[in-house]
Amino acid sequence: MSVTIRPAARADVRPLAAVLARAFHDDPPIMWMLPQPATRQSRTRRMFATILRTEALGHGAVEVACAGAEILGGAVWLPPGHWRPSALQQLRAMPGYARALGGRVGHASMLAQALASAHPREPHWYLYVIGVDPARQGSGIAGTLLRSRLRHCDRAGQPAYLEASKPASVPLYQHFGFQPTGTPPLPDGAPVLTAMWRPPPEPARPG
Repeated sequence: MSVTIRPAARADVRPLAAVLARAFHDDPPIMWMLPQPATRQSRTRRMFATILRTEALGHGAVEVACAGAEILGGAVWLPPGHWRPSALQQLRAMPGYARALGGRVGHASMLAQALASAHPREPHWYLYVIGVDPARQGSGIAGTLLRSRLRHCDRAGQPAYLEASKPASVPLYQHFGFQPTGTPPLPDGAPVLTAMWRPPPEPARPG
């Protein structure tokens, strides 16, 4: 199977949101925010579509992994200085989040605020979301997506940051140069997340 990486477009929002919803169906923070399995996937799909439309696509750093016309996975990156949505973006996103999260919007807001409080202030690339369709997981697609943006970070000499939502993901990110920096304090009952930082490469020494 030949996999290509390309920038996401507006036409990709619905299929990419559906892929990410499937990928995150058993993700601990998603399960905490949306505990009802029967509606979790549809609500998560709406949530990711809102993130893509109102917060992420405009920065041009969302990438999709494709086999032909089929989207197999995607990575949502936010560039330096843009990890926190603007007041206008938050206003535009509110209706979508309300539809997606329903009565759990307060839990999602508390989690987002806690993560924002612990977020590093040094300019960096932020890996907001990365996911691969469960049917395609284990085939190296996530690694291909990561390498695509990390090459850009290295060329520009810029660090990167993420929060790993599963302990099993930590070694994967370490393989790509991320190192754990701690576990942000989160609301009562929320699952533990691991903050991870990837410094820029050391400059080459002359001679």
